[in-house]
Amino acid sequence: MQVAINLPGDFIEMQTASVIEREMRSSYALTLFKAERVTLSKAAELAGVTIYEFIKLCKVNKISIIDIDKEELLREIELMGLT
Repeated sequence: MQVAINLPGDFIEMQTASVIEREMRSSYALTLFKAERVTLSKAAELAGVTIYEFIKLCKVNKISIIDIDKEELLREIELMGLT
């Protein structure tokens, strides 16, 4: 599916179409992932990058990729016998 949007002309002149497309895809993927509407792998696919590159994008944008709080993590570590 293709989606078209209108952007101000002066904005278009500042960047190439491919840069705008890449940034919009990444931004939308980050938004959907943060809202828990897509998985990490689907978000990476939408952004057009590898999972590892998407994890880096999440880090730069301060979006957690782990959905577990400290207490849950400590309990899991304890159950694995790593404490």
